[in-house]
Amino acid sequence: MTLRELRESIERKQARLAVIGLGYVGLPVACQFAQAGFNVLGVELRSDRVAQINAGRSPIEGDEPGLDELLKQVIASRKFQATIDYQELGDRDVILIDVETPVDEHNVPLYDALRAVLLDLGPEMKTGAMVIIESTIAPGTMNKFVQPLLSKSSGRAPNQGFYLGNCPERVMPGKLLANLRGINRVVGGMTPETAETMAALYRHVVHADLDPTDCITAELVKTTENAYRDVQIAFANEVALICEGVGGDVWKVRELVNKSPYRHMHLPGAGVGGHCIPKDPWLLAYSVKEKDVDIRLIPAARAVNDSMPLHIADLLRTGLAQVGCDLSESSILVMGFAYLANSDDARNSPSAILVDYLHQTGAKVVVHDPYITQYQGNLIRMAQDCDAVVVMVGHTIYGQTDLLALKAALKTPFMIDGRRVFKPAQLANAGYIYQIIGHG
Repeated sequence: MTLRELRESIERKQARLAVIGLGYVGLPVACQFAQAGFNVLGVELRSDRVAQINAGRSPIEGDEPGLDELLKQVIASRKFQATIDYQELGDRDVILIDVETPVDEHNVPLYDALRAVLLDLGPEMKTGAMVIIESTIAPGTMNKFVQPLLSKSSGRAPNQGFYLGNCPERVMPGKLLANLRGINRVVGGMTPETAETMAALYRHVVHADLDPTDCITAELVKTTENAYRDVQIAFANEVALICEGVGGDVWKVRELVNKSPYRHMHLPGAGVGGHCIPKDPWLLAYSVKEKDVDIRLIPAARAVNDSMPLHIADLLRTGLAQVGCDLSESSILVMGFAYLANSDDARNSPSAILVDYLHQTGAKVVVHDPYITQYQGNLIRMAQDCDAVVVMVGHTIYGQTDLLALKAALKTPFMIDGRRVFKPAQLANAGYIYQIIGHG
């Protein structure tokens, strides 16, 4: 199939699609294209997840508006089905790849999942298929890693035997469908014609700007935007630490700073988690690892944000000492384990860092999270006889907590609020001893 024929097939919605990796990105992507009228095959390694999806039940347990209903709809319409079998990809015209691309302990990209997909896909891929990497990758990865590996595994030349592009996802849990539909996408192709063909595909599901470009630009844009967010959050966190030191209120400071034109101070908090922000800045920095480029700001921002859960631990230790308790002998209730409010996504969770540290000190830890099965339960009962409570995630339901009932359950009415779920007046009126992050 030529690129022109592929584009015509896409515009008529006759192209057969596949999505490899049915997680937080791949599943909603597959559902969106199926809803648009395409025949979509999803490939997922976990057979239990495949069975759940084919039964019309979403494996994503967080609050994802519209996803459960959409999945049921496209499964019932037979426009979408999932499989574990790569051999079923042989008739697919477009293959989208949505797998994790983490970094290791030295901040070097770990492309094990991506490598495995490319090796398994190559022998099954039809001639003239278009492969699109939606995963976030370090600048230069398409040219240095993806294209050579896919050429080798398929035995075909790029732009002849297959077409290749990079269209990084721009979604976050809790807004998956809304983000897919409403946020601009950068569409990077190995050739301008490939980029335009990719844009023709995404126009069926994206109701925002699509900017065709080359692969290196697409890779740079995605890693840069998340590095930008990480740096800005680190700045907000450092201002929060300053406010604690001088007796200020970072929340009031932020409100007034942002009244000035062209200012947008981000939210401080108990840490930065998720699959993207903790590692995408390192992907950006890694792209020039062999070059003579002195990277200073990105590592500094990462250090600030990585330190925030341990700062929460320091506040906890100091506060407990003031009420006559030793952290190592205390029982702590941690509210929230997901990295993001109203989500079940616990990847790189700041709460995990805090909990591990508390265990190392000898403290007893009770974790509550309404969206993660192993941590669900009655919050008030779980708080019984705890010496302190730490709010690590701003789940909406936490803002509705009966503070008096929670206080009655606690052995000591001491709270650290790492997300400013509660206002100082609320905690004071309820009789808590408290520390809100960024509040001196």
